[in-house]
Amino acid sequence: MAKKKNSKSGLISTNATVAENRRAKFDYHLEEKFEAGIELVGTEVKSLRHGQCSINEAYVGPKGEEILLFNANIPEYQQAGSHLQHTPNRTRRLLLHKREINKLLGAVTREGYTIVPTKLYFNARGMAKIEIALAKGKKQHDKRETIKNRDWGREKQRLLKKDNG
Repeated sequence: MAKKKNSKSGLISTNATVAENRRAKFDYHLEEKFEAGIELVGTEVKSLRHGQCSINEAYVGPKGEEILLFNANIPEYQQAGSHLQHTPNRTRRLLLHKREINKLLGAVTREGYTIVPTKLYFNARGMAKIEIALAKGKKQHDKRETIKNRDWGREKQRLLKKDNG
């Protein structure tokens, strides 16, 4: 999904990705993905509409009967006054169905899975959503294999392009 911005104001509208965690695909085997809403305050939504967000250091974890997003950096909205500002790295609650929460909690506690945020975006209705995935950590040799396959894919493309061109 490419960024789709409103031509007049430069704001991100619907069907647009705000932030993506590309490192997650390299460090983890992503098995099952979920779409979750995020509990945000007004200035956080404004910052997201301007495309300002980082989920590279963010992680998802359970706390009681809730699933929370930790360490996602949404910078302060500069046009708002200081009394309206939010804390950039605050903990945010994820909005999921009860059965999805139970499935995630069960996988984390019993099977040793990790919950990783992969993408933050606005859906077709303009609501901020985050894609999270159940993941297993890769070992060092798995990471080397990923690098080798990626390099071979690039080399194949170069050879095919050279032969056709």
